[in-house]
Amino acid sequence: MGELIQLLVSGVATGSIYALAALGFTLLWQASGTINFAQGEFVMLPAFVMLFCIAAGAPLWLAFLLTCAAATLVLGWGFKRGIVDPLIRHGVIPLVIATLGLSIALKTLVRAGYSAEAHPFPSPFASGQFALAGVNVSYADVGTLLLAGAIVVGLQAFVTRTVTGRAMQAVAQNTDAARVLGIDVRRMVLYTFLINAVLAVVAALLIAPTYLAKFDMGDSIGQKAFFAAIIGGFNQTRGALVGGVLIGILENLVGFYVSPAYKEGVALILFLVVILFRPEGLLGKAEERKV
Repeated sequence: MGELIQLLVSGVATGSIYALAALGFTLLWQASGTINFAQGEFVMLPAFVMLFCIAAGAPLWLAFLLTCAAATLVLGWGFKRGIVDPLIRHGVIPLVIATLGLSIALKTLVRAGYSAEAHPFPSPFASGQFALAGVNVSYADVGTLLLAGAIVVGLQAFVTRTVTGRAMQAVAQNTDAARVLGIDVRRMVLYTFLINAVLAVVAALLIAPTYLAKFDMGDSIGQKAFFAAIIGGFNQTRGALVGGVLIGILENLVGFYVSPAYKEGVALILFLVVILFRPEGLLGKAEERKV
């Protein structure tokens, strides 16, 4: 029983990281119809930026803040103005191709400009374990769960309970109606890109200590985040959380009780099952967005 609880806690913690990256997929799709297949690299790149800042003498918390500022500028504003705005008018396919190319370019840039090796990354949480209801749980798992959970809950509260958040929802549901109501659509869409950039930095901070910082770490993260968004419902922010946590838990259970060799296939199998029997996702609904 103790092993099961440990696996569940660890799975929820890992799944919450997938959920942070998956939220980026759902937010960008809702706000602008953007599908970003470089989302995994948007998590990978901040990990190396933080390592660079730490190597320059900055403590982890300062490296995190500096990286958040750089990410909002480059991965938020720069990505929207430089890639999404010029291409989205031509449809989704050119944008998909461009983000796939961006994914390859970012991996190549980091591999050639920084290192092809995996690098250890400092954890923001204390090492070791503590007893919780008679079960040993790591500080890292609990810290990850609490931080990621607080961010997801805070983001949900922002979207549903603030004027700006409700304006962003209105843009996601119907851009024409939002304009008629006087909402600055372009600004609301920009806010979504900035939020996605910060979420990517947080995901990098939480996942790099376990999986190490390496140029291709975004392949797995991006794939599982995309699967999580589809599984939960691509047009539901809550769906990203459900999809991510579900993948994290099942990966841990399969890896422990079946075989670690099958762990990486869990997300794909779950994705295929959902696509076949409930294509709108577990919490999704038929797409009603009007551009």
